[in-house]
Amino acid sequence: MGMAMGIMSLPWSLVLALTIAVVSAGDEAALLAFREQISDGGALASWNSSAGFCSWEGVTCSHWAPKRAVALRLDGRALVGALSPALGNLTFLRTLNLSFNWFHGEIPASLGRLRRLQRLDLSDNSFSGTFPVNLSSCVSMTEMTLRNNKLGGRIPTELGDKLASLKVVSLRNNSFTGPIPASLANLSYLQNLDLGLNQLVGSIPPGLGTLHNMRQFTVVRNNLSGMLPDSLYNLSSLELLNVGVNMLHGSIPDDIGSKFPMMKTLALGGNHFTGTIPSSISNISSLVALGLVQNGFSGHVPPTLGKMGALQYLNLADNKLEANDNKGWEFITSLANCSQLQKLILSNNSFGGQLPGSIVNLSTTLQQLYLDDTRISGSIPADIGNLVGLNVVLIANTSISGVIPDSIGKLENLIELGLYNNTLSGLVPSSLGNLSQLNRFYAYNNNLEGPIPASMGELKNLFVLDLSKNHQLNGSIPREIFKLSSLSWYLDLSYNSFSGPIPNDVGSLANLNILILAGNQLSGKIPDSIQN
Repeated sequence: MGMAMGIMSLPWSLVLALTIAVVSAGDEAALLAFREQISDGGALASWNSSAGFCSWEGVTCSHWAPKRAVALRLDGRALVGALSPALGNLTFLRTLNLSFNWFHGEIPASLGRLRRLQRLDLSDNSFSGTFPVNLSSCVSMTEMTLRNNKLGGRIPTELGDKLASLKVVSLRNNSFTGPIPASLANLSYLQNLDLGLNQLVGSIPPGLGTLHNMRQFTVVRNNLSGMLPDSLYNLSSLELLNVGVNMLHGSIPDDIGSKFPMMKTLALGGNHFTGTIPSSISNISSLVALGLVQNGFSGHVPPTLGKMGALQYLNLADNKLEANDNKGWEFITSLANCSQLQKLILSNNSFGGQLPGSIVNLSTTLQQLYLDDTRISGSIPADIGNLVGLNVVLIANTSISGVIPDSIGKLENLIELGLYNNTLSGLVPSSLGNLSQLNRFYAYNNNLEGPIPASMGELKNLFVLDLSKNHQLNGSIPREIFKLSSLSWYLDLSYNSFSGPIPNDVGSLANLNILILAGNQLSGKIPDSIQN
């Protein structure tokens, strides 16, 4: 009583100063307790009593008195340790960003006291344990990012019941189990929901289709089953839909082209979808990436895909899609209108008939072309060199015949060239020596003949060369090949008709792991330092 009367008798200005000092000391103490549990490698050298905590690295304070910490941003500082429960005393905190560090242990339940917290980012650490249910008390939260940690257990229903202001939820790449909580459908402001790379089971809650502000929805690489809820197709604001690598089934609606006018990425790969690819999909003119890989789609590819002028990535691999000389290849001609196309992946389908020559009219922005494990025949178009942007070409395990065109030497950005398991014939073109960036060249199991051109000695970045099992390649092996110090993985020239002595220069391949020359008419000895 006497002490209280004593304080009341103090001048108001002094009382205010004492209050400010006590409150500020509380924030400073919480921050120092946080630092005591971590190793910072000098990143937090400014955190000392000689300066006010508002000037410390990563700390932002309010503009009013008493000064309170309103933001703590220490992302990417290589901090190591566990989080102190004292962080829960920073009750005016609005932003907490500790991403891209080495924090471990459980997320303290005390963070649930941060009622003013709006943005929480603890991504890219090693946090473990279960989802901290107390975070559902942070009723002002708009963004919650916990991706790339080691969290497990179920996603609590409270997340959708109490955090009504959430716009972003990213729990990607953890070990969460159980179903997707149906309560997430209560988050009417939600724009980005990323639950990918977990171990979630069950079906996608139909109620998520009522979240009309949703722009990005990702559940890639879980164990989800069932069909995509029809309600999801009502989310006209969606820009990204990634449900890849689950156990979903069903077909794509015929009118999908009118459902997603703003869609940029549509990824349905790695599921059990069947049926045909609807032609209306070509009406999604905003689409940048379309991934339908590893499903059971059949029939012909819509011939109107070229209407998607923004398309950069098209992956239709590992389906049952068809084409022949009479019908089915029209989409290649159409894709010439996609002036930004970078990747075209058609591997492991039932495409047959001759490879259309119009493929050389695709955009020069094309970087990767995959036509492997198909039934295409005919020859590689003579003007393949027009596609000067290519860095990967894989035309393998097909019925392609004819020669390797000289124009392939124009593909100066080429890194990988795979032409194996075909029926190619003729000479290895000397123009290959122009491919200065090439590091992998596979042309084994064909009918190539004649000598290896000495120009291949110019491939200073080559680390794999496999020309085995052509049988009719002959002559001596160019000494220039054995001077390629970049050859480090393997060199396989076996089962051909090479003759003459093994060059003394073979010992120059100091970095080579495997050299295979069996099945030729060579003389001499391979150095013991190289595995044969």
